[in-house]
Amino acid sequence: MSMQYDVKQGHLNSSGYFVNYPVRVKGVSFAGSASAGTLVLFDTSSTPVSSSVTYAQTANTVTVTKTAHGLTTGTVIGIHFATNSGVSATDGTYVITKTGADTFTLTDVNSRSIASTAAVYTVGKWLLTYESTAGDVYTNVPFIPGEGIRAETGVYALMTNLDSAQIIYG
Repeated sequence: MSMQYDVKQGHLNSSGYFVNYPVRVKGVSFAGSASAGTLVLFDTSSTPVSSSVTYAQTANTVTVTKTAHGLTTGTVIGIHFATNSGVSATDGTYVITKTGADTFTLTDVNSRSIASTAAVYTVGKWLLTYESTAGDVYTNVPFIPGEGIRAETGVYALMTNLDSAQIIYG
C-alpha cells in the first residue's frame, strides 16, 4: 500500500465521537491530568453504556450485569473493564451469551477471580485502551504499527480523567 496523504485529525476534551463513519486510526495522543486516566476507543454507532454496569469474573467466565440490557445471545460487543485490586478482565471484542434480562456472559482469554467491578460496553467493537498515571500531565503518543486500526462504523472515545485526546485518521 502506498503512502496515504489525505489524513485528518480529530480532537476531544471529553468523551464523544471523533467520527461517525468508517476510518483507519493512524495515530493517537492524549494528555493526562492530576488523577490516573483512561482512553478507550470503540468502533460503534451507539454511545457506550456505563451507568450501573458491573462485572465479575470466575476462571474464564465474565458475568456482566446491567438492568434490562436488551442484548441477545450472539451480539458482538466492545467492552472495557475497570480494575479491581490491580487486576481486570481483558478489554476486547466479544460475542456474548444472554443469561438473563439483566445479565450476560463472555469468555475471557485469561483466567482470573475478580469481585464485582465497573465496566463499559457498546454494541460494536473495542479498538484500544491506554492509561495514564496520576500526575501524568504530558502528551502521550503511543505507537500504532502498520496501517493503523480499522474502524468500520465510527470512533467513539471514552475519556476518564484526561485533559484531551486526538486521533489521526484516514
